[in-house]
Amino acid sequence: MKTLIYLGGIYCVAFAVFHLAFWRLFDWRRELPKLKPVNRGVLQVLNLRLTYVFFVVGFLCFFFTQDLLATRLGRVLLGAVSLFCLMRAIEQPLFWKFDKISAALFTVLLAGAVIFALPLL
Repeated sequence: MKTLIYLGGIYCVAFAVFHLAFWRLFDWRRELPKLKPVNRGVLQVLNLRLTYVFFVVGFLCFFFTQDLLATRLGRVLLGAVSLFCLMRAIEQPLFWKFDKISAALFTVLLAGAVIFALPLL
């Protein structure tokens, strides 16, 4: 089970790095100015806070592995992250065109739900 927690840590750090790349991947330098200032700010702040959460969960997976597995709080956190991934996977086809990239992201998100849920069994 420790291996799954470490894998979950890698998963979260990878998503954090992915979110840090949003400015370049989605050409936010050109696209964000098209939004109202409040929407532009909300989008960037939410992205940065989500990036922070991914890094924190990754940190917990690497340095508090046993606590995640053996304490009630750790198990609740694993369940919460699993549910987060599951809910995000469900949102993928609802809010984005379901093409190959979207289907791949849906699969990766479901994998995250499984990675964080399996240690709870």
